[in-house]
Amino acid sequence: MIIGYARVSSHDQNLELQRDALEKAGCDLIYEDKASGARIERPEWTKAREKLRAGDTLVVWRLDRLGRSLKHLIQTIEDLGDEGIGFRSLQENLDTTTSGGKLVFHIFGALAEFERELIRERTMAGLAAARARGRKGGRPRKLTDKQIAMARQLLQDPKQQVTEVAKMLGVARSTLYVALRSETPPRGDK
Repeated sequence: MIIGYARVSSHDQNLELQRDALEKAGCDLIYEDKASGARIERPEWTKAREKLRAGDTLVVWRLDRLGRSLKHLIQTIEDLGDEGIGFRSLQENLDTTTSGGKLVFHIFGALAEFERELIRERTMAGLAAARARGRKGGRPRKLTDKQIAMARQLLQDPKQQVTEVAKMLGVARSTLYVALRSETPPRGDK
């Protein structure tokens, strides 16, 4: 069975162009969503996915109609292939039911993985360069060393509660606990 899937991002967009192309491609059934590709809930896609069986082919008008991102698209097509379901994209002329189409798809996958690895390497190099210049990543500290020392001194009094000291410093109790954790664990409130 050849199953078509069409999607537009908003309700004011029209599905006719995609529907016509999918009908011309010989789709037996066509499922249509009016939802952003970034949304996880696409009810018609769920129905189409449940209908697909080994030996069937899923057809889309364009690759971006199916996946939220390149990584998501590749994973979806790989999942279909693992179940013996073919995939065709009309605009990109990609057909995983042929050996040439499988090759092109695997090249897409390799390029996407290469791109992810490059991004990771650049991120790591940027962080290393920032550390070499004395910069630390992460969120700025809420409390200064002087405030932490004052909090430690106040908490040495058995009558002083952590909640009160945190309120005095204008931070949450958990923030105070994190700041004090470096040397001695703080006392809990009683």
